[in-house]
Amino acid sequence: MASSVSPLAPAAFPDMPPIDGVRIATAAAGIRYPGRTDVLLALFDPGTAVAGVFTRSKCPSAAVDWCRDRIKRGAAGALVVNSGNANAFTGKSGRAATKLTAELGAKAAGCRLDEVFLASTGVIGEPLDASKFATVMDRLAATATSGGWHDAARAIMTTDTFPKGAAAMVRLGTSAVTICGIAKGAGMIAPDMGTMLSFVFTDAPIAPALLRSLLAEGVADTFNAVTIDGDTSTSDTLLAFATGTAAKRGVARIARASDPRLPAFRKGFVAVLANLAEQVARDGEGARKLVEILVEGAKSKQSARRIALSIANSPLVKTAIAGEDANWGRVVMAVGKAGEPADRDRLSIWFNGIRVAHKGARDPGYDEAAVSAAMKKPEITLKVGLGLGKGRDRVLTCDLTKEYVAINGDYRS
Repeated sequence: MASSVSPLAPAAFPDMPPIDGVRIATAAAGIRYPGRTDVLLALFDPGTAVAGVFTRSKCPSAAVDWCRDRIKRGAAGALVVNSGNANAFTGKSGRAATKLTAELGAKAAGCRLDEVFLASTGVIGEPLDASKFATVMDRLAATATSGGWHDAARAIMTTDTFPKGAAAMVRLGTSAVTICGIAKGAGMIAPDMGTMLSFVFTDAPIAPALLRSLLAEGVADTFNAVTIDGDTSTSDTLLAFATGTAAKRGVARIARASDPRLPAFRKGFVAVLANLAEQVARDGEGARKLVEILVEGAKSKQSARRIALSIANSPLVKTAIAGEDANWGRVVMAVGKAGEPADRDRLSIWFNGIRVAHKGARDPGYDEAAVSAAMKKPEITLKVGLGLGKGRDRVLTCDLTKEYVAINGDYRS
């Protein structure tokens, strides 16, 4: 875990109410570091629906394989998460570790084995000693309580500098439902599904199939539009749990996409995902600046996304921003290499609202002093106008500093 909090961190962890039907506990099992909280157990009331999206890496972790094999059933009884060890690239021992962990979780929760979901984060390639879970699992189950989001978010951190949480209240008819989420991620961030690790909980009575649809749609412009370093993790997992306990307060089940209450719930659900995704960008390893990349005038949204990612993942662009240099030449480079339609002589570029390049050349009104002042701000918006169509997209990233190299050079030390 990093020693100092990112300067881009929120002022405080948000006020997150408990979710009826969810109980949480954390413990220190010594997975990698002695005395550090590194295990999270969440217990769910019977009838809880679950949906998930996972990394598209061809080298997924054992926990990802475990969850994929069980997610279609759509029912959850427990969630076990550990930090310190990713249980990825661990062969047969990794699969055995997931099975033992799930068995311990099922026994503690009193649920079926295929209702236990797992996630692991940390070092890749080192065997996970799942027997360590046995020393804490019964105590976790006995002490699990409603709330505890801050402790839960801290338990899943690795190189994160602050715990990440978000919440929303949504009125469905005469009653309100709650949505709470936590996430972890600071490096190896270029999600190709959802996020590094993120868990979202609600008491809304949502059918599993509809929850799956909401989640798949929701990640597209939130977690899948965030990149720190262009590296997609082996362990990326986003799970959403809906306990349905709001039905006791008169909230009717939402099972159809045509339900008139669904847009309001979707708005709150996506807002939580977007909030968490931005916090991941704010906690990029070594980051000092939050960077929003806007691409407009592309041939399509897909084309705009690819160009935005080309810019966001460019070490040259990111180091220029770290050095507070509005180096539009590097942006031109990143646009040109993306392999998408672009016309050099129609290209315009802005840094924090100041146009620095226009129609294939430096802007005639370029003012070095004004641009330098704008680049000193902690939040930078880099906009590119292609002038080719109506395609538009947005990606979040951060700058690339010497500290990123230091963190990752020392990661296994």
